[in-house]
Amino acid sequence: MPKFLVQRWHGMHIVWALVLIFILTVALAWYQWIFGLLGLALGGVVAVYGILAERAFRHDLNDYVLTLTHRIKNAGNDVIGHLPFGILIYNEEKDIQWHNPFIGTIIGKSSIVGESLNTHFPVLQQPVKDKEVGTEITIGGRVFELLHRANERIVYVVDITERWTLKKRYDEEKLALGIVTMDNLEEVAQGMDEQQRALMLSKVTGEINEWALKYGLFLRRLSSDRYMIITNQITLKSLEQSRFELLDDVREITIEQKLPMTLSIGFASGAANVIELGHLVQGSLDIALGRGGDQAVVKFGQRQSFYGGKSNAVEKRTRVRARVISHALRDLMKESDNIIIMGHKMPDMDAIGAAIGVMKAAQLYGKEAYIVLEGVNPAIHRMMDMLKEDEKLIKRFISPEHALSLIGKRSLAVVVDTHRATMVAEPRLLQGTDRIVIVDHHRRSEEFIDDAVLVYMEPYASSTCELVTELLQYIHERVVLDVREATALLAGITVDTKSFAFRTGSRTFEAASFLRRNGADSVLIQRMLKEDLEEYIRKAEIIRNAEAYRDCIAIAVADSGKQVQQLLIAQAADTLLNMTGIKASFVIGLRQDGLVGVSARSLGQINVQIVMERLGGGGHFTNAAAQLQGSVTEVLAKLKHVLQELEKEEGLFE
Repeated sequence: MPKFLVQRWHGMHIVWALVLIFILTVALAWYQWIFGLLGLALGGVVAVYGILAERAFRHDLNDYVLTLTHRIKNAGNDVIGHLPFGILIYNEEKDIQWHNPFIGTIIGKSSIVGESLNTHFPVLQQPVKDKEVGTEITIGGRVFELLHRANERIVYVVDITERWTLKKRYDEEKLALGIVTMDNLEEVAQGMDEQQRALMLSKVTGEINEWALKYGLFLRRLSSDRYMIITNQITLKSLEQSRFELLDDVREITIEQKLPMTLSIGFASGAANVIELGHLVQGSLDIALGRGGDQAVVKFGQRQSFYGGKSNAVEKRTRVRARVISHALRDLMKESDNIIIMGHKMPDMDAIGAAIGVMKAAQLYGKEAYIVLEGVNPAIHRMMDMLKEDEKLIKRFISPEHALSLIGKRSLAVVVDTHRATMVAEPRLLQGTDRIVIVDHHRRSEEFIDDAVLVYMEPYASSTCELVTELLQYIHERVVLDVREATALLAGITVDTKSFAFRTGSRTFEAASFLRRNGADSVLIQRMLKEDLEEYIRKAEIIRNAEAYRDCIAIAVADSGKQVQQLLIAQAADTLLNMTGIKASFVIGLRQDGLVGVSARSLGQINVQIVMERLGGGGHFTNAAAQLQGSVTEVLAKLKHVLQELEKEEGLFE
């Protein structure tokens, strides 16, 4: 019996009661010995009764405690045996020492004691740093969460199938919005009468409606060439798995037209609210249009995916946009204190020529304009030699450090020939002002300068110099170009079109004609494009090592032990494209900056931009590039892996 219970039974009140009885007995015996003897007998009886009662109390209490312990033990065993979750204990060797019946139920064995923990729960093999880590695992079609307490070597297994199913259903039924637009309705319908136009629109509209009905999409027409789509995430995933077959179907049913109809699709899901979702879906559509159309862009939370892009961008036959952009650029220049112009890192003739054109526009309004140039590379050294003959012009080229000292809140930063913040000559300049203008002809990539106040991106254009030349014709009433300025702009167009052989449209020749009227010297351009004999021999060595991949793609790898110029890699890719039966060419070489450069060229049957984007680069439908870390051999393996993936996904070589 516990001491406190003994003290409670044999407390001082019992002792004093017996003492009092003894005193009273002595008092009675003093007056009458018979009464004293009787009192002594009664006191003895009380004392004996108390002793017997105390013994009986101890016995009953011990019996009760033993019974209660047994009941609690049985109840505990029963509870552990019927717990709705599993408990498992293992030793240092990760052998299971004990588990409750729940573990045996989900494993399908009555006991797994002595077996290895990793055999039944291999996901727990990973090293654990946290005190308690939760991991999901599927066993027998049900989902369980493993709460691993590594310090105590205990694993709790909780059945979360219902919760997981409910969460999955919630995610699948989240709202997804989409917009479908016809890229080139006006261009395709030009020259058609009303009946032909209505018939073509009827075909395309019917195809879109059948596609929406097939996947259970809510389709609402917003205008003659635009539709809104409402669906959920699970349906959006099905559309992604089909790789938006609608793009190919519409192109095929309008293939008999001089220009086949193409669609652009923007989708978004996973936003916090409907307003944000609306902004995301519009942004996805803008990216699809900025990349040339005929493709779908899906923004799914933080993931952005591209589908389609099997046709080249269609040249716009109206110059309304060029006129509107030129007027907006003119107003921005007038309101700015100075203009800082920069292209991409390792600039080419297109970037330098476009920058000179923008600088000329600023000078027409008396604004101080500067071009950021970090250093002269082999691609532009002949052009820079020509520009050095004009002291006033060459003084406008400044270093990035000098540009940082000139930039201010009222400065205008103009980015030409790129739209990626990481690719500009000096990214810090973009943080020095809120006035940013982008003029570019590349297809829009996932990375973009989001805070630009004016964006002029036309993937159909042959070059940025072509776009700038058009802007110059509208930005001022009287534009008079110097011979070197006009030559620099024409040189940019010549280089990007491979002497007007690729990616040229009517507007390309119109821009070239304007530059020729302003004194552009084509003979001087040919001098700038001449090759050195040593460079020609090195290019021939690269081409000599080329191999045919899938009979229609040429892949050449420069000597991994030698560094080659990016210009040489690009020229080798251009030359390989002229070979019989070659639809696309890829050249890989170690650049002078330590990166591995990849140049890709195509005749239009293969979208090399998608290939380069998988490698972290970008570019155009027929002209793209990428720069990667690693060795030449590793990059070659990555390139072939990407080509195999695209063949499985989209039939790249069909």
